[in-house]
Amino acid sequence: MVFLLATLCCLLWGSAYPAIKNGYAMFLIAPDDIPSKMLFAGYRFVFAGLLLLVMAVLTRRDIFNLSWKKLRQISTLGLTQTSLQYVFFYVGLAYTTGVKSSIMNATGTFFSVILAHFIYRNDRLSLNKALGCLIGFAGVMVVNFNSDLLDIHFTLLGEGFVVIAAFILSAATIYGKKISQGMDSIVLTGYQLAIGGVALSVAGYLTGGELTGFTLKSSALLFYMVLLSSVAFALWTILLKYNRVGLVAVFNFLIPIFGAILSAIFLGESILEWKNVIALLLVCSGIGLVTRGSEPARAT
Repeated sequence: MVFLLATLCCLLWGSAYPAIKNGYAMFLIAPDDIPSKMLFAGYRFVFAGLLLLVMAVLTRRDIFNLSWKKLRQISTLGLTQTSLQYVFFYVGLAYTTGVKSSIMNATGTFFSVILAHFIYRNDRLSLNKALGCLIGFAGVMVVNFNSDLLDIHFTLLGEGFVVIAAFILSAATIYGKKISQGMDSIVLTGYQLAIGGVALSVAGYLTGGELTGFTLKSSALLFYMVLLSSVAFALWTILLKYNRVGLVAVFNFLIPIFGAILSAIFLGESILEWKNVIALLLVCSGIGLVTRGSEPARAT
């Protein structure tokens, strides 16, 4: 069950790559227009959060019974996991290539596994887990392999910011696992997405961002992104609540693989490449090593 749900989440997030690229074109967002990109992301997450909160109400979950402590924790999660890491990622992406960004962003899995080793007694780093992460990372490098990968140039504003974004997401994920133990996962995800989305929207507006080009087609695309965000983030929060971080985090290596394959399908690129097959085999082998003999367990 963990394998199926985690793979579904990664498939949904992988589909965001071509969806975002098409969204930039439909909403007339220039490649270097970071404020409008933040605004676009803000809309996506605000509506995704509201959708989850509506679902929570319809399924008779209490969305208003929140103490000041819980509200503060949820706000912290939303402002870090959704807002801050996206700001760092978008700025970093503007100063480096997409290939190198995909590689650097995959370091988040290593951060999650290492942080979990020091935080949870039942989530220690093992040889299988270390090998699985290395093999999975190799798969991400293979799927992104081209001449850009041979460029070892590293800048703080470019590759550095992407790595910082990956670390923020990893740390926020572990923090989210902690607070999810005391509240409903759907309500938690709904609030944190909405709060993070509002912060991104405000930041986008204040820095000169704008979103134009609303048509039936572009609105349908935005709705799909809202739907994929709400479903994927909710399922991921539930998975982290009941399973070890190291067990779930390794599936993140599937995201760039699905992203490459789905981009090939929806953006008219070549999909029948040897590197896609090898990358998928490497990532699946890495996941197999990490998940071998692992049992779901609530963190202590």
